[in-house]
Amino acid sequence: MISSRIDSFRSVAKNFKVVFLDSYGVLKNHKGLIDGVAETISFLRGEGIVFRVLTNDASRSQEQQVEVFDRLGLKDLDVEEVITSGMLAKQFLSHKIKDGKIAYLGTENSADYILQSGLKHIAVRDIDLENIEDISAFVFLDDEGFDWNYDIDTTVNFLRRKTVPVIVANSDKYYPVNKNDVSVATGGIAKLCESMLSKKFIHFGKPDTQMFNYAYEHINRDKQQYDKDDILMVGDTLSTDILGGNKFGLKTMLVLSGNTRSDNAELWINSSGIIPDYICDSILK
Repeated sequence: MISSRIDSFRSVAKNFKVVFLDSYGVLKNHKGLIDGVAETISFLRGEGIVFRVLTNDASRSQEQQVEVFDRLGLKDLDVEEVITSGMLAKQFLSHKIKDGKIAYLGTENSADYILQSGLKHIAVRDIDLENIEDISAFVFLDDEGFDWNYDIDTTVNFLRRKTVPVIVANSDKYYPVNKNDVSVATGGIAKLCESMLSKKFIHFGKPDTQMFNYAYEHINRDKQQYDKDDILMVGDTLSTDILGGNKFGLKTMLVLSGNTRSDNAELWINSSGIIPDYICDSILK
């Protein structure tokens, strides 16, 4: 299988009934909304193409995601058009964890959103390792909102002492902060802890199938209108967007406007074995 290098996203997109779009690196970057994205969304609407934004950002609710896009200049995005890993983690916690406290690593904002299960939650910095009997789950939320040295040490020591369900609300290992550099994301911290503890956590977000299942069922909630052959998954990261789309049986497009750059795309594809169906510079034309 060889990827097709194309000049126009729109020429491919119009052959599909549905487009799943990653957020960071496809619609926006460290500078804000990528120029031309609003026009592309208008094109999809005008062609009658259903779209969903699938993001591993667990720090904001769907409503907050829409508000951010509105401030950046992408207007009239509907709440139901955004699907986040945070909302899936929230659903899991509300159904599975019925008593005790939920400990979390991340910001209070994301904790207030995701941990609305009726249970109390406690930040890692407030954990007393000598008094952990009432903690019944642990959640990796954000890469911000905590002391990287003290709180990650506390996380590791807590998980060494007590076996509880551990949820990773954002599977991204890193994210771009400028054209050349990246920063460690929540998934990277969780992977480090998994390796140290020889444990497996429960991951939400791409490339795991829960998000794709949810999005697929959501677009077919009224009746079975769309098959997997009708859907194009567009993302900037091979290990999350493209791998997840491939595993779910969708056609995939790698764009070079985020994590993957034009000068290393072929190398990364060859070394990873993760092959998109299409490669395009961006979704802007």
